[in-house]
Amino acid sequence: MRRFSEEYLSRTRRGMWTAEARGALADLDLGSADRVLDVGCGTGEFTTVLREESPDESVLVGADRDPDLLRHAASPTVRADALSLPFSDGAFDVVACQALLVNLSDPVAALREFARVSRNRVAAVEPDNAAVSVDSTVETEAALASRARELYLDGAGTDVSLGDASAAFERAGLTNVSVRRYDFERAVEPPYSEAAVRAATRKASGAGLRERRAVLADGTNAEELDALRESWREMGREAVRQLRDGEYRRRETVPFYVTVGRV
Repeated sequence: MRRFSEEYLSRTRRGMWTAEARGALADLDLGSADRVLDVGCGTGEFTTVLREESPDESVLVGADRDPDLLRHAASPTVRADALSLPFSDGAFDVVACQALLVNLSDPVAALREFARVSRNRVAAVEPDNAAVSVDSTVETEAALASRARELYLDGAGTDVSLGDASAAFERAGLTNVSVRRYDFERAVEPPYSEAAVRAATRKASGAGLRERRAVLADGTNAEELDALRESWREMGREAVRQLRDGEYRRRETVPFYVTVGRV
């Protein structure tokens, strides 16, 4: 399973669950949940959303295998592997995860473990990374992002385009499976936030590609990677120039699917 930094999780999940977007979580029926478990909680952003949508007296627990990430999450948290949760059968009303199954080699095994510790519902919020779209005022950005994404998909080693997980839910023995789609849009436009400035600067340095180098390099020759990195840095320099002039606009849309099943 891939590891992610606190900075990466914070940057990619910032602003994801607006009040309007939370309608996609309706089938979790959090209003009737007394105990909720967030598996692969990371730094706890999704756990916070689940807590806010649950009754005040509900108990929300976050579980993750990475102790460094758990230090940033609000308690109670438990260090645990998704395939071997340290809870008794039926310990929770709802067991949920966000962007976890796409990083697992055997998502069905994880869902079976979720079903074991749930007495009612299991939910997964998963992206379809193959369907991500980018629109930018930098002419080359959309095409470069698409090429980097293709290399990432080819080398990921797991189904990072899972999205609708209904087939995996049914294989895990879950019933009454429902799916809702939520398109998460990240927009960069004036007035620019500090995060937007940092993101443009990272592009100019090629940092984004360096973070994914191990995946991108799988099956890709060195010359192609070098050419991609140079084009990426050039694109980043143009983004920085446009940002300084107040001209830069970028919109990225990531489709997420909320799959819910009953035990």
